[in-house]
Amino acid sequence: MPPFVSLSDPRVAALPVRECDEPLVDLRGIPAIRVDGRLADGLGAYAHVRLSVADRLIAAQRLLPGGLRLLVVEGFRPKAVQERYFASIASRIALANADWSIDRVRAEAATFVSPPGVAPHVTGGAVDLTLCSADGAELPMGSEVNATPPEHGTECFTASTLIGTEARANRRTLIDAMSTTGFANYPSEWWHWSYGDRYWAIVTGPAHARYGPATLDPAGTDVS
Repeated sequence: MPPFVSLSDPRVAALPVRECDEPLVDLRGIPAIRVDGRLADGLGAYAHVRLSVADRLIAAQRLLPGGLRLLVVEGFRPKAVQERYFASIASRIALANADWSIDRVRAEAATFVSPPGVAPHVTGGAVDLTLCSADGAELPMGSEVNATPPEHGTECFTASTLIGTEARANRRTLIDAMSTTGFANYPSEWWHWSYGDRYWAIVTGPAHARYGPATLDPAGTDVS
């Protein structure tokens, strides 16, 4: 795995975006991809990703051993939701660390929830996902999806040594499929993978991102 670059790193925000105007597509209409409803919203935003992301998810699914499925928990996230998530974790970290400065709290919060201005999910380029069996039973991965500090331990880090042998093997299966198809992982969240956003570009080398913030029209899809 590449070195850990935090989403609070100034290089991420400084990277230019050349919006390619790919549409958001609904993964619920793609039989090859299984979508979990635990974070379902009224607009169905959670089930949408950019077109190239959907194509790569299909390719990653094809690389998995027989009987295993990708289980997508969340894709596109409206900016207002991202702002709420970031404010919530920053507040919880501040309460647990009363002597920390605001800047330190925000930097720590960015380890686990993206600052809204650079958030991969806001672009439609990111997915939170795990592995499941053909009948939908989730595989042991060492932690639940979205189980992050301060309420949980550091088992959420992709390279954590605190997880068991079976979970490590399952993570390796996921890593191999997602990395091979062009996704970049955020190292503090084994479930978070992205393509085309600023973080992906910083980690993988392109001089610019392909996706800026997206919006989802209730009547269809819209990227702006």
